[in-house]
Amino acid sequence: MDARDILKRPVITERSTDIMVDKKYTFEVDVKANKTQVKDAVESIFGVKVEKVNIMNYKGKFKRMGRFGGYTNKRRKAVVTLTKDSKEIELFEV
Repeated sequence: MDARDILKRPVITERSTDIMVDKKYTFEVDVKANKTQVKDAVESIFGVKVEKVNIMNYKGKFKRMGRFGGYTNKRRKAVVTLTKDSKEIELFEV
């Protein structure tokens, strides 16, 4: 997989913007990507040093449209912690 295929989009919520002070950035990633692939993708795209990666899986929710039911897409979220001497990611400037 290419680095741009692994990182789908940044997750911008109130909690994710609060933890940016600690150099922790949140991304939605591909459901098949592991921690090593996420680390390599962030380092190659943004040119930073990654210390740690935490990954969370989210199941799809059951939704109904009239009498038809189905599930939304499952997601995978990664919280990437940068090293202390690393520069910050400019994408998330507040």
